[in-house]
Amino acid sequence: MKEVIAIVRINMMNQTKQALTDAGIDAFFAHEAHGRGKGFVNMPVLEGANQGYEEAASLLGEKGKLYAKRMVTVVVKDELVSDVVEAIIKTNQTGKPGDGKIFVLPVADAVRVRTGETGLKSIV
Repeated sequence: MKEVIAIVRINMMNQTKQALTDAGIDAFFAHEAHGRGKGFVNMPVLEGANQGYEEAASLLGEKGKLYAKRMVTVVVKDELVSDVVEAIIKTNQTGKPGDGKIFVLPVADAVRVRTGETGLKSIV
């Protein structure tokens, strides 16, 4: 089993849900998230702000703010990971900064609370 975590633009959430459903993935979670990529930040200025230099902090302006995003989490069989990743990329890729990020992590086990089923039985 694998956990796929995707950070996507907030305005792409409905299309992402539909793409996952079309790929045969009906069970997933969506969370509100805030963050930014390194491309939006002038790192030397950020380091100066972190060291307490007020002029550096004032230069950050809008570039230092966190942007509203959605975090989508889905746990699937290993065989479905590429389908999930492909669906998310196809739906969210514009070629511009802020398209998002996808993380794939191993899942040691899962338990369905209602029945006590474990492993793959608990997610299918």
